[in-house]
Amino acid sequence: MKNLLTLSSVLLALCFLPACQPKSANGGWIQLFNGKDLAGWDIKITGHNLNDNYLNTFRVENGVLKCAYDRYQNFEDKFGHIYYKTPYSHYRLRVEYRFTGNQTPGGAEWNVRNSGVMLHSQPASSLSKNQTFPVSLEMQMLGGLSDGKERTTANLCTPGTRCEMGGQLRTDHCINSTSKTYDGDQWVTVEMLVLGDSLVQHSIDGKVVFEYNKPTVDDDERMITYLNMENDWFEKHRGPLKSGYIALQAESHPVEFRKVELLDLSKKVKP
Repeated sequence: MKNLLTLSSVLLALCFLPACQPKSANGGWIQLFNGKDLAGWDIKITGHNLNDNYLNTFRVENGVLKCAYDRYQNFEDKFGHIYYKTPYSHYRLRVEYRFTGNQTPGGAEWNVRNSGVMLHSQPASSLSKNQTFPVSLEMQMLGGLSDGKERTTANLCTPGTRCEMGGQLRTDHCINSTSKTYDGDQWVTVEMLVLGDSLVQHSIDGKVVFEYNKPTVDDDERMITYLNMENDWFEKHRGPLKSGYIALQAESHPVEFRKVELLDLSKKVKP
């Protein structure tokens, strides 16, 4: 049975390769980031109200969406996320990112060259004022530290969620991919294939570096405390996680995005 399920997942993924996609002038890709401004996005920063862009953390300069900290004296756990306003369930998402400069004073050691793309996220409007991270599936981006040590990117972190890999439930908060290390300020392109709760893949240079399925909203009370949730959204949404919002993360190290584009593989659904 396990082998049949694996084969079914592979066949389903192959069905969505470019050759099977509807043809259009731009291949059907939607530019979530328009290269000019933050239209279509909501901002939520820990300790601040929805769309209070504290110290201009999120901005667009020279066609690049930046998570910037040049106006901060200290990070002070101001974890930030910028959410695209439309939820999706089945799609391909392509993101080009790079880390730049130095980490903001006050950021944790584990946050050096650390950011992420949140998939199937709860909506920005549902976060508590002091909540640190949204319940979501984080495609974690890590930059190499130029120290000769391996530091993979396109990993998975699970704030308030769990998933299965190879038929086994995984309860680790973060799991490394098989990617190589990307040192310096170079641009990296990651593509994500998301098919509801049946399959999620992270790929770099056409190679799958991470794969999982059956994501759920499910964790213990320690995670709720860690997220600093002050409402009942988590309890009301326990169970299979089949759709949600896409968010870009800012957690103390400057990061830039020059492309965020999506190929919708199904009708938009309300999570």
